[in-house]
Amino acid sequence: MKVSKRILLFLSLIIIITVIYNYPKLNIMAGYSAKNMASSVFVAERTLEFTDINDNNFSPINLASDKVNLEEKSASASAIGLLTRKAIYREGLGSVLTLDKEDVNKKFLAPKRTKPDYKTPFPFGNADQKDTVFTNVDYTHLNKTVSALFKDVNKTRAAVVIYKNKIIAEKYANGFTKESKILGWSMTKSITGTLFGILQYQGKINVQDKAPIVEWENDARSEITIHNLLQMNSGLEWDEDYNSISDVSKMLFLERDMTQQQINKPFVGKPNETWNYSSGTTNLLSGILRNQFKTHQEYLDFWYTNLIDKIGMNSMVVETDLSGNYVGSSYAWATPRDWAKFGLLYLNNGKWNGENLFTKQWVKYATTPTPTSEGWYGAQIWLNDGKRYPDAPKNMYSFNGYQGQNVFVLPDQELVIVRMGLTKNADINLFLKGVIESLK
Repeated sequence: MKVSKRILLFLSLIIIITVIYNYPKLNIMAGYSAKNMASSVFVAERTLEFTDINDNNFSPINLASDKVNLEEKSASASAIGLLTRKAIYREGLGSVLTLDKEDVNKKFLAPKRTKPDYKTPFPFGNADQKDTVFTNVDYTHLNKTVSALFKDVNKTRAAVVIYKNKIIAEKYANGFTKESKILGWSMTKSITGTLFGILQYQGKINVQDKAPIVEWENDARSEITIHNLLQMNSGLEWDEDYNSISDVSKMLFLERDMTQQQINKPFVGKPNETWNYSSGTTNLLSGILRNQFKTHQEYLDFWYTNLIDKIGMNSMVVETDLSGNYVGSSYAWATPRDWAKFGLLYLNNGKWNGENLFTKQWVKYATTPTPTSEGWYGAQIWLNDGKRYPDAPKNMYSFNGYQGQNVFVLPDQELVIVRMGLTKNADINLFLKGVIESLK
């Protein structure tokens, strides 16, 4: 009898130790599942069933059990019955993970939005574009190229090809349409970076200035500039690993204020000499943006009035953290057509329907390779200077996100190419090559 009790005690201790050891992983697993479910249902207007089958179906997230409360506009996820996380939807701000019960009923400010223009044709409005047939486009080859992207293994959800401001090819997977909002993940970083270009054009900021971070004023980090942060070349420590308990996973699923985590990191290199991809840096930039305004409301409105709604990306929702900061690293949802408009803004050197939002000089700055990035990165924008895509032009650049979200801008070819999916399995180089070859 004593032996049996000892065995039970021993097994109980093993279970307790295992749970304690894995608690952070369970916390993040449940957090990802709940947050993604809430955003999918209440921002993208999908169903719980669709989201479970298609978006939360990969390991270890598929071990979480999801529930949705339509009346409360919340989603919860239980990690194998040991831990439950909850995410709530807030109108205008998207979904956010709660950290305590009081978060559910807290009052919040929301951005003021402008009404969509359904009279002006795409891209300057949201009405159907005027039909244009280009004699130099091989539409048969183009459509074949786009269709190949939708093989089951690629898990492509949307593709849009724009030439000279006109959609020349467009295709969606089953369950998706031109009205479907899709999460851009790190394409959001390019939105955040662009806001600095807009402020600089307005004469309200100089990105070459020292980063205005009080915590850095009395140590070597005081030499870090906004420019260094935009290029992710600050020299600060950061672990961007989505498959473990890392800086980025803790920030996205455990933090109330996501602008602070990068601030507290030490140097592991030197500014302008140590490129390191960091979502924490982009959220720090979101915090710097917030401090440019006298009120929180002005900060919330600026993203939309000066960029997002300004160019008719009316479907876009940029989600905030619990402290009211835009999660500029990761959480912008929009239709593929609206993501394409963002690419067109850059293709047209910051001019939109006759009005300059930023300058050609900003485009050159943002697409200049960061030192030590091997030609891969500019200012919150990915580059092809290092020929990651060998059959695409060297001066092509892109907004990229997790699971294969891409907006490619090809200045010489006057092309903007959007691909959105769930994996990086697709041969994007072959896709780009095929689109380019379609232009005679």
